Amino acid sequence: MKSFPLKILGMDIQRNVAVLRLKNDQLVIHSTAPFSEQDIQDITSLGNPTWLVDALLRHSTFAREGVKAFPDARYLAPPGFDQEAEVTTENLLQPPAEWSGEIEVLSIDGAPDFGEIVMLHVASKTLVVCDLIINFPHESSWIQKQFLKLGSVGGKSHPGMTKPFQNAIQDRAAFIQSIRKLLEWDFDRIIIGHGDRIESNGKRLLAKVFMDAGYPVQ
Repeated sequence: MKSFPLKILGMDIQRNVAVLRLKNDQLVIHSTAPFSEQDIQDITSLGNPTWLVDALLRHSTFAREGVKAFPDARYLAPPGFDQEAEVTTENLLQPPAEWSGEIEVLSIDGAPDFGEIVMLHVASKTLVVCDLIINFPHESSWIQKQFLKLGSVGGKSHPGMTKPFQNAIQDRAAFIQSIRKLLEWDFDRIIIGHGDRIESNGKRLLAKVFMDAGYPVQ
C-alpha cells in the first residue's frame, strides 16, 4: 500500500492505493492516484498490471491519471462512475472470471450516493474499503484533530465512521444487511481508503465501529 496526498479544506486525508496480486501474477490496482514514473515502475515490478479499480462513485479525482499511467489495464468501477469521471469503465459488480476464488466483491447497499464496493483478497485475508470507515489514530495537528472530530460519528476516527457516509444512508435496513454479509467474510487485515491500515483484529474492530454508530450488525 502507498499513500498519496489528497487535501480537503487544507487537510491531507490521504489517498491509499493497494496492489492485489493473483496467483498468475496479474495485478489489481485498487484506487487511482497521481502516479509518478517511479510509482509505475514499482507497481509493474510486482507483476502484470491487468486491472485498475475505483470502488466508490466519489473516487473519480484521479481517474484520468490512472488511465494514463496504466493504459492497457481494464478499468472497473461502480455503475455510474463513468459519468462522474468521464472515462470508460466496466462494472465492478461483475468481476472478471480470473478473480474467482481469489478476490470477492460486495456492494454496500443503502447509500447510493457513495456506491461503495468492498473487496476481499482471499489469500491474505485482507479487506479493502474506500470511505466505509476511516482510521486516523495519530492526528498530527490540532486542526486535523478538530476536523476529524467534527466529521466523525461520535468524534471517533481511529477507526470510525464519517458523518458524510452516515448521512448518505437512505436505506438503513439495506445498509445493515450489507455489513452483516461483509462480516461473514474471512478477513483480519483492512486497507482503508483514507488513514492507516488495520493490521490485525480487523473484523472485530469493523463490527465495533458500526455497533458504536448505532447499527446492529451483530
